[in-house]
Amino acid sequence: MRYSLFGPLSDTIEGNLINGLNMTEQKAKIAFLSHGGGPLPLLGDPAHQEMVTNLQSLAEELPKPEAIVVFSAHWEESEVSIVSSAKPSLYYDYYGFPEESYHIQYPVAGNPQLASKIQSLLAPKKIACHMEDNRGLDHGVFVPLKIMYPEADIPTIQVSLLNGLDPEEHLKLGRALRSLLSENILIIGSGFSFHNLKAFFGASDQQSRLLNESFDQWLTETCMSASLHEFERAERLLEWKNAPGAMYCHPREEHLIPLHICYGLAQRAADKRLSFEVMGKKASCFVWG
Repeated sequence: MRYSLFGPLSDTIEGNLINGLNMTEQKAKIAFLSHGGGPLPLLGDPAHQEMVTNLQSLAEELPKPEAIVVFSAHWEESEVSIVSSAKPSLYYDYYGFPEESYHIQYPVAGNPQLASKIQSLLAPKKIACHMEDNRGLDHGVFVPLKIMYPEADIPTIQVSLLNGLDPEEHLKLGRALRSLLSENILIIGSGFSFHNLKAFFGASDQQSRLLNESFDQWLTETCMSASLHEFERAERLLEWKNAPGAMYCHPREEHLIPLHICYGLAQRAADKRLSFEVMGKKASCFVWG
């Protein structure tokens, strides 16, 4: 059964222990963030103001982490790749924006030791991975972090998704890293709960809004409902394409898959939801811890 990725019931949240970690000892915070359209949140775009305000408020609420790990929707590789540079550059992975958007700075330090630790956690789980010293941090990293932590004073690393975007593989990826939860770090799945580019720039009508809101409601129930057994929650995420409005909201799923990593880490209902509109579309973020 696909549920087998969670192991015996005694290893799940039902037993208050997951992979040996008592939930009362969890120091790490986990957040699936909707990061907006390209660099627009940093350019003062009014259609992103709600998002900016919500992310700033979230950063104020969370205890300041000692390090940040980001899984961005904008990096897919055949095996898990980890930015290992001590001084990562920025990768302006967008086009057609004002010149100033290609001069945004976020001089954050890397964290080679944490990168090595992640690699050491994945290897025993037979998850192929390698270090990447040359790639810069893409906008799925520097846009939300510049909003949340503008001082750029928290060492940050980026980890790729797996091309193929298999939900089960990304749940397993998160689960393999659960021992990180004992550390004072922030783990971010940087994506977007709604990501249909044509819909952002097309005419909005009642049907499109209904599809957007139906999927957002389903996603909120999936991530937040305390009445769901964790096996049920996992199965809903694995079969997300069956949700109402799913294929309209995600014609391609790369912006949803970071959520699967977050849940693989958390394996329980989210503690907090942020809800706002971006460019006329309803979007959500989910936080554990």
